[in-house]
Amino acid sequence: MEKYTLTVFSKAGETLLDESFDAASEKEAKDTGEKRLAELGYLDSTHRCTNSRGKLVLFHR
Repeated sequence: MEKYTLTVFSKAGETLLDESFDAASEKEAKDTGEKRLAELGYLDSTHRCTNSRGKLVLFHR
């Protein structure tokens, strides 16, 4: 398992969400991140999901 961080930003640049979760693969992390974004209504907001080494696995601007 690897730790991933999901972050959401407002149009003004402030952080709206910054939470971490564990996933077994990048695909699982992407799916988990998208599910969480949908739950919170942030799919259309600027967001990113990175692994613990900083690799970007999900991004929307």
